[in-house]
Parts: sequence; structure tokens; C-alpha cells
Amino acid sequence: MPAYNAEKTLRATLEDIPHDSYDTILLGDDCSSDGTFELAKSLGLEAMKTPRNLGYGGNQKMLYRAALERGADLVVMLHPDNQYDARLVPFFTGFLRAGVCDVILGNRIRSRKECLGGGMPAWKYLSNRFLTIVQNLCLGQNLGEFHSGFRAYRREVLETVPFERNSDGFAFDAQFLAQAVWFGFRVADAPMPVRYFKEASSIAFWPSVRYGLGNLKVSAQYLLARMGLRASIFRPSRGGQAGGLPSPPPGG
Repeated sequence: MPAYNAEKTLRATLEDIPHDSYDTILLGDDCSSDGTFELAKSLGLEAMKTPRNLGYGGNQKMLYRAALERGADLVVMLHPDNQYDARLVPFFTGFLRAGVCDVILGNRIRSRKECLGGGMPAWKYLSNRFLTIVQNLCLGQNLGEFHSGFRAYRREVLETVPFERNSDGFAFDAQFLAQAVWFGFRVADAPMPVRYFKEASSIAFWPSVRYGLGNLKVSAQYLLARMGLRASIFRPSRGGQAGGLPSPPPGG
């Protein structure tokens, strides 16, 4: 759980996660100004704090390193803002255990009526649709959305993808998905009901514009990589890929 000022929603998020669906819950507190870290410790979570406010991507890097060090076979990334239906964790990890896919995302965009009726702002819905269409075309995928705060990965994905080179900001997720596709992993999604309410985290309009431009940049970098102009985020880690996979051709 990459957390920032999640004190008001953390407990409710945790209560929704089936107790038999995980071994350990790691929470990364990115120097919150509220009591997120202290609450996480009191709830029995393995909480860690960033040395300074690193950003959303920097927080995830810390958590993924910790998960790999602890020997995790499957890793679920869930925003602790109680926006996503955490009861579905065992179903999503089930897809990974069955070998159906290597990466799976929760898909909030099941219908326009449901999204708007659930509180998603119209401008956010339209930008989500536009970016997802562009990213599907560029990456050759057919995902319902690319911007979910609920994701699950097989260990081999985290061992192979050079996520340490990614942005410490919100572009991290787009870079990670593009890397997963580039290195040949199977990416899928499944329906994930969401809740929009005052305490749920949400990016404001102008930060969302920067987020969108960052996603478009990643898509452009992926296309350039296919043409042989490979950015560092698509190059295998030094000494070869930890997962033992061969270096992929420019086609991904």
C-alpha cells in the first residue's frame, strides 16, 4: 500500500481485504502529515516510512524492493484510500496463480453510466477514455483502463522490469505497464467496482494534465523503442534480467 495522508481511510480498506488472501501487508508512508504511519503500526501492518517525500513512484519502488526481499511470489498494489473494492484481492491473485496472466489491473470503467453515477468527474472520465485508447493502440493491448490503483504482479515481473529507472512521480504506473508489455509479460484486467467520496485520494485538474502528458510520453517512448530508439526504461538491468528472460527484440 503506497500511502500518503491515508489515516481516515486505511482502517476501512484493511477491513475489506480477506484475511486468508495475503501473508504480509506492507505499507509505505511517504512522509504523511497525518497519523497514517502510526495507525498502520497499531493495526499490525509492516509499515515503513520514506526518508523524505519521494512521490508516488518512489514509494512504490521502496515497497517492491521490500516485497522481493521478503520472498513474495505475488504482489498486490492497492491504494489505501478505500476507493477500490479490496474484497476482490483473492480473485485477482487467482488469475496469476492459474497462469492466466502475469499482470492484472482492476478495471473501474465498466460503463459510462456507472462511472459518472459513482462520482467520477466527467473530465476525468473523458481523459481516462482518451488516454486508454491511445495507450492500447501504442502498446498493442486491449485493456479497459490503464490508470487503476489496484494491480497485481507475479514475482518474475518485478524481478525483470527495471522499475528503479522509472519516475518517482505519477508516471511510474504508465512506465511499469509499458515495460511489462515490452518484456513480454501478459497484461490483463478484470472488473473492479470503485467508490468516490471526499476522503478518497484524487488528482486535481492541472496535476492530472501533467499526468496525462506523462502517459502520452511513455507511449511515444514505447513506439520509438520499437523503431530501435530504446529509452533506458526499456533496457534490461545491468548483468541481464533477474528473471532469466532473454532480451526482447524491438517488437516487445
